[in-house]
Amino acid sequence: MCIKQLFLPMRVITSSCRSWLEHIQHLHEVLTFLQEQGLVANKNKCHFGQQTVEYLGHLISGQGVSVDPNKVLSVTNWPTPRNVKGVRGFLGLTGYYRKFIKDYGKVAKPLTDMTKKDAFVWGVKAQEAFDTLKRNLTTAPVLALPDFTKDFIIECDASGGGIGAILMQDKRPVAYFSKALGIRNLTKSAYEKELMAVVLAIQHWRPYLIGRKFIVSTDQKSLKQLLQQRMVSADQQNWAAKLLGYDFDIVYKPGKLNKGADALSRVNEGGEMFQVVSSMQRLEEEVVKVEIREDTQLQQVIEALKRDVNSKPGYVYRQGVLLYEGRLVLSAQSTLIPTLLAEFHATPQGGHSGFYRTYRRISTNVYWMGMKNRVQKFVKACDTCQRQKYLTTTPGGLLQPLPIPNHIWEDLSMDFITGLPKSKGYEAILVVVDRLSKYVHFIPLKHPYTARVVAEVFVREVVRLHGIPLSIISDRNRIFVSNFWKELFKLQGTKLRMSTAYHPETDGQTEVVNRCLETYLRCFIADQPKTWSNWLSWAELWFNTSYHASTGQTPYEIVYGRPPPVITRWLQGETRVEAVQKELLDKDEALRQLRAQLQRAQDRLKQMADRKRYDRSFEVGEWVFVKLRAHRQQSVVCRIYAKLAASVGSCVHPVFHVSLLKKVVGTYHEEEALPELEGENGVLIEPERVLASRVVQVQNEKVDQILVQWKGQGAEEATWDDAVMIRSQFPQFCLEDKTIVSGGSIVRTLGPREWIVYSRRKNIPKS
Repeated sequence: MCIKQLFLPMRVITSSCRSWLEHIQHLHEVLTFLQEQGLVANKNKCHFGQQTVEYLGHLISGQGVSVDPNKVLSVTNWPTPRNVKGVRGFLGLTGYYRKFIKDYGKVAKPLTDMTKKDAFVWGVKAQEAFDTLKRNLTTAPVLALPDFTKDFIIECDASGGGIGAILMQDKRPVAYFSKALGIRNLTKSAYEKELMAVVLAIQHWRPYLIGRKFIVSTDQKSLKQLLQQRMVSADQQNWAAKLLGYDFDIVYKPGKLNKGADALSRVNEGGEMFQVVSSMQRLEEEVVKVEIREDTQLQQVIEALKRDVNSKPGYVYRQGVLLYEGRLVLSAQSTLIPTLLAEFHATPQGGHSGFYRTYRRISTNVYWMGMKNRVQKFVKACDTCQRQKYLTTTPGGLLQPLPIPNHIWEDLSMDFITGLPKSKGYEAILVVVDRLSKYVHFIPLKHPYTARVVAEVFVREVVRLHGIPLSIISDRNRIFVSNFWKELFKLQGTKLRMSTAYHPETDGQTEVVNRCLETYLRCFIADQPKTWSNWLSWAELWFNTSYHASTGQTPYEIVYGRPPPVITRWLQGETRVEAVQKELLDKDEALRQLRAQLQRAQDRLKQMADRKRYDRSFEVGEWVFVKLRAHRQQSVVCRIYAKLAASVGSCVHPVFHVSLLKKVVGTYHEEEALPELEGENGVLIEPERVLASRVVQVQNEKVDQILVQWKGQGAEEATWDDAVMIRSQFPQFCLEDKTIVSGGSIVRTLGPREWIVYSRRKNIPKS
């Protein structure tokens, strides 16, 4: 066979020769034409009488068309792309031969997706596609040359992820075609996908098919009457319109017989299984042998086996490799052990399993002396496991009850009940409990309530009746941590004691009272929840006149020294029997017995609680993990409460109960130095604006002060601070535009504009 080429302006004419004589005739015509035109052929680029001819990157022979081996060599030696440009170059070279590769579109999809903007991430799928294209191109089939005197047959098929087609003649492939479906086309029905496969295949091979009759083979039986069907949707009408001008017949062929096109559309489809592939490298046998030779303990085992193979049960020594129960034996000091531990524990295959599961997974492959303890220490010191896994042990820290007060109404606990339906304008309840007598006050509140409002209600309802307490226990509600609340009780000599972060059990007494009050209200106002304020007084009377097991009396009896009045109807003629218990005349004796009763109750509760707890302590300088948040330990406050240095800006109190702490196992290094916290509450605050200014007398000196509103706090939390101090601590906070008048003040409020009042100094010198 030969190729006759006539180089004319703008075109190349080729023809094949069926015999040697025909080849000589064609060659004579070409050379004569060149001579007549005054053209000269380059002898080095001419080939005559060849069985195989290289033509535009293809090899044309009597068997058909195949890929040029020189081009295949370029593909097989193509390095792994490191950027988008490399991917495009590889796709450009392989795409030229896509008609030789089955399902080229679907195989190359991971690579084509990487050519998009900012999408280059070379992963496992990209590497698989890269290797598959190389392999398929080296094994590309020889395609038959088209014979336009014979009919063409197109076998089409569509699946869930793509479409495929084969152009055939005499049961030999002439060309392959495939295309991966986009997101929009993936949602189409099976009928529409099959129709799309037929249309795209015909359009792709239009030069072969236009003007001649051909056959389309499909496994979609409903397409057999395609041209006689009624097209329902607009998409179907558009696809069918693209087939106008072609002369073809559609033949139904079941999928099991349509294997070629079916395979093109279903490569890597359905049931694509992802296997977790370990990154563990193959153990080097020589490294293992060298380490075993350097291990004296294993050498003793080997020497014993050489003398008697049964001297060490379970051990076998073969060709320099020591086995134990069929597992490879490593030296206890092997450099491969850390890699194995990380591989079988910290990888996706290991799954950060616990000690026993990790040990069982490793022990099925290798063995070394002391392996169990080594695995246990490694898993216990795993930083990820310590951070992410919860403890299944009993809570740490023994029960430490608060000290019992000496007198009633000197130590109180407070809390709020919120989220209630509005009742007569009230939406919350302030609960106040005396820690010694258990006497309570339920005070309704209206929203919004501030620290000033709560303080006024507290003085009116509690201080008015019982005096100023020595201490108040509460949680860390925004009211109780406000500057106004703390400053108010500091001036009165009351010590504020607040619960630790994430440990409401500190104020457990008030939490129990809240639960009792909520239960009482639900029992009486279930049908009319908005009437709860009408029952609040009755609830207070009920609780204060109820018997308490911890005190052995009612709160009313402890406070007033007599039993509560019985609210029953008196019947004439009924006599009063002698009291069972003699009324205590000495109030001190009553309190002594009360404290003793509470102490016994506390001891009993502590004994029961400690059965499910264990003692846990920490030392200064130790690293700990804190549940929900990570902090660095700074000091130990007491045996069960640890003070930590929280991150800057954190609103969490730095004292935590030990049940929320977990000691770090192993070596821990702080990644980034944490700045020290400032402020009394561990929260770094900054001034936002100045509301007013004044001049005060401090030790016979006049000092300028400003009323500062701090960031994240309301105007009621503003504090008076020295202007000099604000300038020194917050130099970035400009005070030049803030008016500070010596001997007077200009008050700037948040409300409507007010008249500015200027006052003259009395000691103004005369000019």
